[in-house]
Amino acid sequence: MKNKQKGIFITLEGIDGCGKSTLANNLVTALKADNHSVLLTKEPGGSKLGVTLRQLLNEQQEPLDAVSEFLLFAADRAEHFRKIIIPALEQNIIVISDRCADSSLAYQGYARGVDINFITEVNAVAMAGITPTLTIFIDIEPHVAAARFAKRGATLTSFEVRGIPFFTAVRHGFETIFKSRNNVLRLDGNETQEVLLAQAIEALKSIF
Repeated sequence: MKNKQKGIFITLEGIDGCGKSTLANNLVTALKADNHSVLLTKEPGGSKLGVTLRQLLNEQQEPLDAVSEFLLFAADRAEHFRKIIIPALEQNIIVISDRCADSSLAYQGYARGVDINFITEVNAVAMAGITPTLTIFIDIEPHVAAARFAKRGATLTSFEVRGIPFFTAVRHGFETIFKSRNNVLRLDGNETQEVLLAQAIEALKSIF
Protein backbone atom coordinates (compact mmCIF):
# COMPACT_ATOMS: atom_id res chain seq x y z
CA MET A 1 0.00 0.00 0.00
CA LYS A 2 1.42 3.37 -0.97
CA ASN A 3 2.37 5.68 1.90
CA LYS A 4 0.06 8.68 1.62
CA GLN A 5 1.04 10.27 4.89
CA LYS A 6 0.34 14.00 4.95
CA GLY A 7 -0.56 14.82 8.52
CA ILE A 8 1.57 14.59 11.65
CA PHE A 9 1.64 11.26 13.46
CA ILE A 10 2.67 11.30 17.13
CA THR A 11 2.92 8.20 19.31
CA LEU A 12 3.31 8.00 23.07
CA GLU A 13 5.13 5.05 24.59
CA GLY A 14 6.24 3.81 27.99
CA ILE A 15 5.49 1.19 30.59
CA ASP A 16 2.07 1.05 32.22
CA GLY A 17 1.71 3.81 34.80
CA CYS A 18 4.20 6.21 33.21
CA GLY A 19 1.58 8.92 32.58
CA LYS A 20 1.37 8.76 28.80
CA SER A 21 -2.43 8.57 28.60
CA THR A 22 -2.78 11.72 30.68
CA LEU A 23 -0.16 13.49 28.56
CA ALA A 24 -1.93 12.37 25.37
CA ASN A 25 -5.18 13.93 26.57
CA ASN A 26 -3.42 17.11 27.67
CA LEU A 27 -1.65 17.39 24.32
CA VAL A 28 -4.93 17.11 22.45
CA THR A 29 -6.52 19.80 24.61
CA ALA A 30 -3.55 22.15 24.11
CA LEU A 31 -3.35 21.62 20.34
CA LYS A 32 -7.08 22.08 19.84
CA ALA A 33 -6.89 25.30 21.85
CA ASP A 34 -4.26 26.42 19.33
CA ASN A 35 -6.72 25.67 16.49
CA HIS A 36 -5.10 22.45 15.27
CA SER A 37 -7.18 19.55 13.95
CA VAL A 38 -6.31 16.63 16.21
CA LEU A 39 -7.39 13.01 16.54
CA LEU A 40 -6.66 11.11 19.75
CA THR A 41 -6.60 7.34 19.44
CA LYS A 42 -5.01 4.38 21.21
CA GLU A 43 -3.89 0.78 20.92
CA PRO A 44 -5.74 -1.35 21.61
CA GLY A 45 -9.10 0.40 21.58
CA GLY A 46 -8.86 2.82 18.69
CA SER A 47 -10.82 0.54 16.38
CA LYS A 48 -13.91 -1.59 17.03
CA LEU A 49 -11.66 -4.63 16.94
CA GLY A 50 -9.38 -2.93 19.46
CA VAL A 51 -12.25 -2.31 21.88
CA THR A 52 -13.05 -6.03 21.79
CA LEU A 53 -9.38 -6.93 22.20
CA ARG A 54 -8.97 -4.62 25.21
CA GLN A 55 -11.97 -6.23 26.87
CA LEU A 56 -10.64 -9.72 26.11
CA LEU A 57 -7.23 -8.92 27.59
CA ASN A 58 -8.71 -7.35 30.71
CA GLU A 59 -10.83 -10.46 31.31
CA GLN A 60 -7.96 -12.88 30.66
CA GLN A 61 -7.14 -14.83 33.80
CA GLU A 62 -3.65 -15.82 32.68
CA PRO A 63 -1.34 -14.47 29.96
CA LEU A 64 -1.91 -15.55 26.39
CA ASP A 65 0.87 -17.25 24.47
CA ALA A 66 3.32 -14.48 23.55
CA VAL A 67 3.02 -14.97 19.78
CA SER A 68 -0.76 -15.14 19.98
CA GLU A 69 -0.78 -11.96 22.04
CA PHE A 70 1.34 -10.13 19.47
CA LEU A 71 -0.71 -11.31 16.50
CA LEU A 72 -3.90 -10.06 18.15
CA PHE A 73 -2.31 -6.63 18.58
CA ALA A 74 -1.03 -6.76 14.99
CA ALA A 75 -4.51 -7.51 13.63
CA ASP A 76 -5.91 -4.56 15.56
CA ARG A 77 -3.01 -2.38 14.35
CA ALA A 78 -3.79 -3.17 10.70
CA GLU A 79 -7.45 -2.32 11.27
CA HIS A 80 -6.51 0.78 13.23
CA PHE A 81 -4.24 2.18 10.52
CA ARG A 82 -6.43 1.46 7.55
CA LYS A 83 -9.71 2.65 9.02
CA ILE A 84 -8.64 5.42 11.39
CA ILE A 85 -5.04 6.64 11.24
CA ILE A 86 -4.36 6.74 7.49
CA PRO A 87 -7.69 8.44 6.59
CA ALA A 88 -7.00 11.09 9.25
CA LEU A 89 -3.44 11.70 8.05
CA GLU A 90 -4.69 12.07 4.48
CA GLN A 91 -6.86 14.95 5.75
CA ASN A 92 -3.81 16.67 7.32
CA ILE A 93 -5.04 15.88 10.82
CA ILE A 94 -2.58 15.54 13.68
CA VAL A 95 -2.95 11.97 14.95
CA ILE A 96 -1.89 11.23 18.51
CA SER A 97 -1.81 7.54 19.42
CA ASP A 98 -1.52 6.28 22.98
CA ARG A 99 0.76 3.31 22.17
CA CYS A 100 1.64 1.88 18.78
CA ALA A 101 4.09 -0.58 17.20
CA ASP A 102 6.95 0.06 19.63
CA SER A 103 4.83 -1.34 22.46
CA SER A 104 4.71 -4.70 20.68
CA LEU A 105 8.49 -4.66 20.30
CA ALA A 106 8.97 -3.88 24.00
CA TYR A 107 6.19 -5.99 25.52
CA GLN A 108 5.95 -9.07 23.31
CA GLY A 109 9.48 -8.86 21.89
CA TYR A 110 11.98 -7.85 24.55
CA ALA A 111 9.86 -8.82 27.57
CA ARG A 112 8.23 -12.02 26.26
CA GLY A 113 10.75 -13.29 23.75
CA VAL A 114 8.93 -13.07 20.42
CA ASP A 115 11.41 -12.68 17.56
CA ILE A 116 12.16 -8.98 17.06
CA ASN A 117 12.58 -9.27 13.29
CA PHE A 118 9.24 -11.05 13.01
CA ILE A 119 7.48 -8.31 14.99
CA THR A 120 9.18 -5.61 12.92
CA GLU A 121 8.15 -7.19 9.62
CA VAL A 122 4.54 -7.74 10.67
CA ASN A 123 4.30 -4.21 12.09
CA ALA A 124 5.54 -2.76 8.78
CA VAL A 125 2.74 -4.53 6.92
CA ALA A 126 0.12 -3.62 9.51
CA MET A 127 1.14 0.06 9.42
CA ALA A 128 1.21 0.25 5.61
CA GLY A 129 4.55 2.05 5.56
CA ILE A 130 3.51 4.77 8.02
CA THR A 131 6.06 5.77 10.66
CA PRO A 132 5.67 8.25 13.53
CA THR A 133 6.72 11.84 12.94
CA LEU A 134 7.59 11.92 16.64
CA THR A 135 7.54 9.32 19.39
CA ILE A 136 7.27 10.60 22.95
CA PHE A 137 8.80 8.10 25.37
CA ILE A 138 7.91 8.71 29.01
CA ASP A 139 10.49 6.87 31.08
CA ILE A 140 9.85 5.83 34.64
CA GLU A 141 11.19 3.18 36.98
CA PRO A 142 8.91 0.14 37.39
CA HIS A 143 8.66 0.44 41.16
CA VAL A 144 7.31 3.99 40.77
CA ALA A 145 4.71 2.74 38.30
CA ALA A 146 3.75 -0.07 40.71
CA ALA A 147 3.24 2.47 43.49
CA ARG A 148 0.92 4.41 41.18
CA PHE A 149 -1.11 1.25 40.51
CA ALA A 150 -1.50 0.69 44.25
CA LYS A 151 -2.45 4.30 44.92
CA ARG A 152 -5.07 4.20 42.16
CA GLY A 153 -6.86 1.36 43.94
CA ALA A 154 -8.54 0.00 40.83
CA THR A 155 -8.39 -3.61 39.66
CA LEU A 156 -5.11 -4.25 37.87
CA THR A 157 -5.17 -5.01 34.16
CA SER A 158 -3.78 -8.26 32.75
CA PHE A 159 -0.51 -6.44 32.05
CA GLU A 160 -0.23 -4.56 35.34
CA VAL A 161 -0.40 -7.79 37.35
CA ARG A 162 2.78 -9.08 35.66
CA GLY A 163 4.94 -7.28 38.17
CA ILE A 164 8.17 -5.33 38.42
CA PRO A 165 10.49 -7.88 36.72
CA PHE A 166 8.25 -7.88 33.65
CA PHE A 167 8.13 -4.09 33.45
CA THR A 168 11.86 -3.88 34.00
CA ALA A 169 12.27 -5.98 30.84
CA VAL A 170 9.74 -3.81 28.99
CA ARG A 171 11.56 -0.65 30.02
CA HIS A 172 14.86 -2.11 28.83
CA GLY A 173 13.15 -2.95 25.56
CA PHE A 174 12.03 0.63 25.03
CA GLU A 175 15.51 1.92 25.86
CA THR A 176 17.05 -0.47 23.34
CA ILE A 177 14.53 0.40 20.63
CA PHE A 178 14.91 4.15 20.99
CA LYS A 179 18.67 4.55 21.52
CA SER A 180 19.39 4.70 17.78
CA ARG A 181 16.37 6.74 16.65
CA ASN A 182 16.36 10.47 16.03
CA ASN A 183 12.58 10.99 16.17
CA VAL A 184 12.17 10.22 19.87
CA LEU A 185 11.56 12.71 22.68
CA ARG A 186 12.44 11.13 26.01
CA LEU A 187 10.67 12.60 29.03
CA ASP A 188 11.12 11.94 32.75
CA GLY A 189 7.92 10.36 34.05
CA ASN A 190 8.68 11.67 37.55
CA GLU A 191 7.99 15.22 36.37
CA THR A 192 4.57 16.81 36.78
CA GLN A 193 2.08 16.64 33.93
CA GLU A 194 2.47 20.40 33.50
CA VAL A 195 6.20 20.01 32.89
CA LEU A 196 5.70 17.03 30.57
CA LEU A 197 3.16 18.96 28.50
CA ALA A 198 5.41 22.02 28.23
CA GLN A 199 8.34 19.86 27.09
CA ALA A 200 6.21 18.02 24.53
CA ILE A 201 4.79 21.26 23.12
CA GLU A 202 8.28 22.73 22.84
CA ALA A 203 9.43 19.70 20.84
CA LEU A 204 6.42 19.95 18.54
CA LYS A 205 7.18 23.58 17.63
CA SER A 206 9.94 22.50 15.25
CA ILE A 207 7.56 20.08 13.54
CA PHE A 208 4.80 22.65 13.12
